[in-house]
Amino acid sequence: MYNAIVVAIAVFVTVGGFDLIGMSMLYQPIVVGPLVGALLGDVQTGLTVGASLQAIFMGVVNVGGASSAEPGLATALSTAFAIILGGGVSTALPLALPLGVIGLQVKNLTFVAIVGPFASVFDRLAKEGKEKQITWLHFGLWAMQWFLYSLIPFFVVLTGVGAVKSVIGMIPQVVLGGLTVAGNLLPAVGMAMLLKILWDNKIAVFYLFGFLLVAYLNLPLIAVAAFALIGAILVALRDYQFKQLSSKNVPARVGSGSEISTNETSEKNEEEDFFS
Repeated sequence: MYNAIVVAIAVFVTVGGFDLIGMSMLYQPIVVGPLVGALLGDVQTGLTVGASLQAIFMGVVNVGGASSAEPGLATALSTAFAIILGGGVSTALPLALPLGVIGLQVKNLTFVAIVGPFASVFDRLAKEGKEKQITWLHFGLWAMQWFLYSLIPFFVVLTGVGAVKSVIGMIPQVVLGGLTVAGNLLPAVGMAMLLKILWDNKIAVFYLFGFLLVAYLNLPLIAVAAFALIGAILVALRDYQFKQLSSKNVPARVGSGSEISTNETSEKNEEEDFFS
């Protein structure tokens, strides 16, 4: 019961808070995973699962009708199963994407069913100038929507642990091995999706430099982050120096041009005086 309650609370606070406080990053796996791990008494597993799933979902952006998966619910349930079942990341990764896809569809359905019918009510209250009623209705619908959404992880964790154990026990080792391999490939897919959005030939050299640092020098991520910070500072200083030089050269050019035009004008005046 305790595990189900804390996972539901984590989903309510993170995924619900994502919409409440202005499209925050609370629902990201790197936040949800450690939070669920801390509540369930295994922060290390929460950090590991959260970091692994962050690499998968960092390229997922749900905008309007273009939606793919909901990472908050997927991370909460995957972390809970990884801790309760003791399977670690190998248990969490194969479950992440199916849970994320299902969670997003349920999220959209609850929004349409709960918030959608009150659109006309908001319009009527706005015309009547009833600000307090709008505020209470807004937060009331928010609490109702995410409370119902949080019931999903509650009942899944409450009733699904034994079922998940039996199902996993029935799966052949060959299938589990294939799922583990597929799960290990998912972070590469997430990075590819992110690079497809952010790729720019002007900064490709920095990506290749980071790849070489990790692949051939086996540097930890902290060291790579330190190199990235140093590179960002150097580029910023270079751009600042170029800006200072350009700002100094512009007045000089303007001044020289004005002097040339003044000299040309004086010479023409002297010629006209001479020939007159």
